[in-house]
Amino acid sequence: MPRRGVGRGRTRARRTARDAPQRRPGGPSRAEELERLAATIRACRLCPLGRSRTHAVVYRGSLRPRAVFVGEAPGAEEDRQGVPFVGRSGAILDKAVASLGDDLGPYGVLNVVKCRPPANRFDPGAARACRPYLDRQLELLAPEFLVPLGAKALRALAPEAPPILRTAGQELASRYGVLFPLVHPAATLRSRRLAERWQDDLGLLHAWLRGRPLQRA
Repeated sequence: MPRRGVGRGRTRARRTARDAPQRRPGGPSRAEELERLAATIRACRLCPLGRSRTHAVVYRGSLRPRAVFVGEAPGAEEDRQGVPFVGRSGAILDKAVASLGDDLGPYGVLNVVKCRPPANRFDPGAARACRPYLDRQLELLAPEFLVPLGAKALRALAPEAPPILRTAGQELASRYGVLFPLVHPAATLRSRRLAERWQDDLGLLHAWLRGRPLQRA
């Protein structure tokens, strides 16, 4: 898996999961466990998408992320490359991340569903099959907070949450910890109103991050 991320320095001391040693005595390192999980995902055939995909799409980013952006499912370009958010939506997300700069810190990107569904239609059955993989990824990565991108990702992480247009741009509690939902980047390609909402909510995320500063080494 790639080890790419942005930002330097340590996060707050209270984030004990991220600050824990990467290797347990006598056990595999975090990187080794994540690679084993990635191999399991790439070999998965628990649902029909495992037979129709080109590549399973696992993760990109830091192995010790402060934030993880959670999308819904891979698109055509992601399926071709086996990397999440590398198409047009990925370009929008990468531009947004760059605008957040060092206030964001190290980050990662993944999807709820690991294989591309036909016609890019979200598949609830595939989401159920992928749930153990998602849960284990987030357990191992142990980010400080998650950024669900779009309604399906929000519903996967917080089933009882209000609709995405009511929750985007604000902090939200969930069983996975702190969420900061945003509309999906792809929505900004279809709607000027949602493109404006995306920019507004990025500004809110940036202000929120400034209230939760990284501790510098």
